Amino acid sequence: MRIFIPSKPLYLYLTILHEKVMAQLMKRGFSTSAALAKAQLVKTPIQVHGVEGRYAAALYSAGHKQNKLDQISTDLNNVRSVYKDNKKFQEFVLDPTLKANKKKTAIEAISTKLGLTKETGNFLGLLAENGRLNKLESVVSSFESIMRAHRGELFVQVTSAEELSSSNQKALSDALSKIGKSGQKLTVTYAVKPSILGGLVVTIGDKYVDLSIASRVKKYKDALATAI
Repeated sequence: MRIFIPSKPLYLYLTILHEKVMAQLMKRGFSTSAALAKAQLVKTPIQVHGVEGRYAAALYSAGHKQNKLDQISTDLNNVRSVYKDNKKFQEFVLDPTLKANKKKTAIEAISTKLGLTKETGNFLGLLAENGRLNKLESVVSSFESIMRAHRGELFVQVTSAEELSSSNQKALSDALSKIGKSGQKLTVTYAVKPSILGGLVVTIGDKYVDLSIASRVKKYKDALATAI
């Protein structure tokens, strides 16, 4: 097994990108205080990954410092609802042909129409300006995961090939309740995904356990391909 260790230049690049996003957020309305803008980023309660994770973490840090996390969370949930229900808005968000400045202008107008807070509107404008609006849904999901951990909630998603019976769901919920910390609220949701063939995929916070048949079949195929 090879373990990839990011090179120093890559690590510095990611750090600079994260700080740049944070600085832009501060500049665009989260704070006009130079001292606050230079302050250390607030660490997220869980680790998040990818570009969407870095944007969500920057938004969490800025919102935490301004004590507006709940308002931002509500705003993003409303935006996600519109994204899922309104096909035109979804097409606008995902359209790769629109120029960044036009998307920024449009998203600012949409934010005003939806009655979003200035902080959320500025953040969406930043995503549009940086050509990252197409990651809106994943950014919102990352932010939601951070907020669950911030509130002391443990979110678990169980994915199966077929719908589980109520007795199986209860047995799983009872077993999962033992993994949480004392006083931690446990939320378990169930999803059906036939492509996993059988077994379960359990996502716990920012981690997951793949016990699916599809995963095992892939391992067998890879092992056979290597042996031949």
